[in-house]
Amino acid sequence: MDTIMIDGLSFALPLFIMAIGGIYSERSGIVMLALEGLQGFGAFVGAMTVILSRFYLGNSSPYLIYIAMVAGMIGGSLFSIIHALLCVKFKARQVISGVVVNTLAVALTTFLTSVINGIITGEASNKFQIGVSSRFTVPVLSEIPIFGGLFKNMYPFEIVILVIALYCWYLLYKTKFGLRLRACGENPHSLDAAGGDVGKTQFIAIMICGALSGLGGIFIAYSVSGIFSPTIYMGYGYLSIAALIFGNWKIPRTFAVCLFFGFARSVVYQLLLKLGMPSNYTDLFLILPYVLTLLLLIFFSKHNHPPRAVGEIFDKSKR
Repeated sequence: MDTIMIDGLSFALPLFIMAIGGIYSERSGIVMLALEGLQGFGAFVGAMTVILSRFYLGNSSPYLIYIAMVAGMIGGSLFSIIHALLCVKFKARQVISGVVVNTLAVALTTFLTSVINGIITGEASNKFQIGVSSRFTVPVLSEIPIFGGLFKNMYPFEIVILVIALYCWYLLYKTKFGLRLRACGENPHSLDAAGGDVGKTQFIAIMICGALSGLGGIFIAYSVSGIFSPTIYMGYGYLSIAALIFGNWKIPRTFAVCLFFGFARSVVYQLLLKLGMPSNYTDLFLILPYVLTLLLLIFFSKHNHPPRAVGEIFDKSKR
């Protein structure tokens, strides 16, 4: 039971922080299909920074993961400017822009990782060996029956995600900026009439999305396999998009959906290990979160209420 909770939470929280980024973008009126590319490029920048920082701090420095966090957020945020410029400045089709960003991220990270490895090690590998993050157990709370497993063998980033998620909820629902951002997704012309800058608000929302996606990306690299490669994050961005849709573009409900995905994956994985099934069957059953996504889309999509102006290109002259 403890293993299920530990693995489920470590899988669910990176999805959650990326989904929050998607909520910020879509609540501002910009369709966000680029989560996959933003998390990938953010993870690349974070991993690259770790590789370079090791020359000065050593391989065992406890500061590496925190440096990776900051670098991942910066990388994802800067890469998101491409999507912001295409959608906000040049009024491009938002879905197409998202696909372009995803494709560009895979191509760039594959090429740049190979080049950097060639310079440092002489081998044109498309992987960065960054290692797995250390873990810790919370005293007292870890002794709680049943739910104590949630506080055992935790990654440092889990606490970081929960703190950032709480702040993101406050920023979105309790501040003037959050009110303007939500107005962009519901009725951008009303915000414009009130003197707000729709384009600037959307631009900031997309960059916040990029920062949170990059953060989620480097956490996946540090916890899933201990390496960065352009393939380790495939599918996670789209799973985060599904989570925010099922969560009805609300942060608390999206958190519940991500936990559902995480624990479902963990339960199936542990069940297969207990049954002693070959690894190829294990890989097959790990698609469970994606199957659940399809089923949820079939049964619950009619009950979702996306922001009314999401995907609409804002034209001030039409007010």
